[in-house]
Amino acid sequence: MKEKVFKIPRDQLVPDLAPRRGSCCATDMITVDGYPVGYMYREEPDNDVDSGWRFFSGKESQEYVDDADNLALYDVNTIANCDRAIIPLLGAPVGSAFERSDDGVFVEVEFSPPED
Repeated sequence: MKEKVFKIPRDQLVPDLAPRRGSCCATDMITVDGYPVGYMYREEPDNDVDSGWRFFSGKESQEYVDDADNLALYDVNTIANCDRAIIPLLGAPVGSAFERSDDGVFVEVEFSPPED
């Protein structure tokens, strides 16, 4: 596997944009390619450090998402650095989902849990 080159280097991350939120899952389209978050949802956490948040650009194909090399676990603060527009939504409860509209504003959408 090729080493990932992140859009925002670790030493340039602002440490306290979304502190103590736990971990999350995000795609390389956000962290490596630099796309903004287009879709985010919060499911039941997998463990004690998981926030339950999952972040996607909205441009990922199913094939892309099915390849585990295209996803990774991050601190929620890292994704907040990639797209600060998510910060006001991070307090939403499990079962919440948001999609970025054409005008760039997040709107709440119905949450459909992914199939395993």
